[in-house]
Amino acid sequence: MSDDNTPLSTRFRGYFPVVIDVETAGFNAATDAILEIAAVTLKMDEHGNLVSDQTFHAHIEPFEGANLEPAALEFNGIDPTCALRGAIDETQAMKDLCKTIRKAQKAAGCQRSVIVAHNATFDQSFVNAAIERSSIKRTPFHPFVSFDTTSLAGLALGQTVLVKACRAAGIAFDQSEAHSALYDTQRTAELFCYMVNRYKALGGWPLPAQSTDNNNVSDSPASE
Repeated sequence: MSDDNTPLSTRFRGYFPVVIDVETAGFNAATDAILEIAAVTLKMDEHGNLVSDQTFHAHIEPFEGANLEPAALEFNGIDPTCALRGAIDETQAMKDLCKTIRKAQKAAGCQRSVIVAHNATFDQSFVNAAIERSSIKRTPFHPFVSFDTTSLAGLALGQTVLVKACRAAGIAFDQSEAHSALYDTQRTAELFCYMVNRYKALGGWPLPAQSTDNNNVSDSPASE
């Protein structure tokens, strides 16, 4: 059982960071299908550095009535009708994801999960829409708070494109693997960890002693 005072549970004000990437059949979260989703949870190592932990990955069948934009499918190279994808029902995928994240969140002693993503608003909107369609009432994710590695990379590395930010950080990136949700999530997780750990190494963390009230976060969105 994890101690509620572990470094991860206090590092982000009680939030449990979950790196996520989705591949979709368009840009509209309300109408366009999620075709693939991947998530990587994070943990602190023995030196207090952030590292990747567990991985979740699923190919997803388009929900009933979903829009499939040909241009989006050409861009990501996904054929939704291909049986070899091993795609599963969207509701099952989202229930499995939420169950996995809730378990890891609890083990870390955190109170709420927050999505970490490159251009996070996009991925968060699709995850939120899929969770709503799946009628999942107990979602681990905060509905609107997110950590955007695009903005963080612009600040820390002077780059906003994922491949360029990774290379600036010394993280190998195979362009031919791009637009796979699993690959992009793994690289985004490495990038986020690099920036958080680099800030720590430069003396930016931990901060001087603060009121413990600053580390408490309510499950209510109204508290934000």
